[in-house]
Amino acid sequence: QVQLVESGGGLVQPGGSLRLSCAASGRIFSIYSMGWYRQAPGKQRGLVAAITSGGITNYADSVKGRFTISRDKAKNTVYLQMNSLKPEDTAVYYCNANVDLSVYWGQGTQVTVSS
Repeated sequence: QVQLVESGGGLVQPGGSLRLSCAASGRIFSIYSMGWYRQAPGKQRGLVAAITSGGITNYADSVKGRFTISRDKAKNTVYLQMNSLKPEDTAVYYCNANVDLSVYWGQGTQVTVSS
């Protein structure tokens, strides 16, 4: 079993920054990719950013140039640096990991962008 523990959400003013972290633990042989998804009220969950074991990244168009995903392979941890936050970034952010060909989700962390 694999657990994903997220941290770093909160309330921030428009234009501000937050950094999310997600640490994977448990029975892990290999992590193929890790990423972040988000779900706003009344909307479907969608990809924000992802990074493969080889370091290839993928971003949603809405966050390109503002968000940066990175990964510490030794710690099985993925980070999401979010800059220039907008009210439309408000959502629950979920960590996602493809571990040994199974997909796991974190419990979610709330990000609220409001003045």
